[in-house]
Amino acid sequence: MYHRANVRVYSTPTCPYCKMTKEYLEDAGVNYEDINVVADQKAASEMIEKSGQMGVPVVEADGKIIVGFDKKALDELFKNA
Repeated sequence: MYHRANVRVYSTPTCPYCKMTKEYLEDAGVNYEDINVVADQKAASEMIEKSGQMGVPVVEADGKIIVGFDKKALDELFKNA
C-alpha cells in the first residue's frame, strides 16, 4: 500500500478519465485527496499552474505531475512504491 501523504487528484465529477484514475488509485491502495476543480476555482488555477494543462485528471504525488489517465506513469509511480 502506498502511504505517502499529499497525493492529490484534480478532477471533475463528470470526467470518465477522472473516474478511471481514482478507481486505479483505489485498486492500488493509494490514499488520495480528490479536488473538484469545478467547485473550487482556486484549486483549478493551482492545477493549471502546476501542470500547464486545463484538462483533467491531474495527479500530483511526490512532486510529480501526471496529466490524464496515464496507466504506465501511474504504475511507475505507485506500483514500485
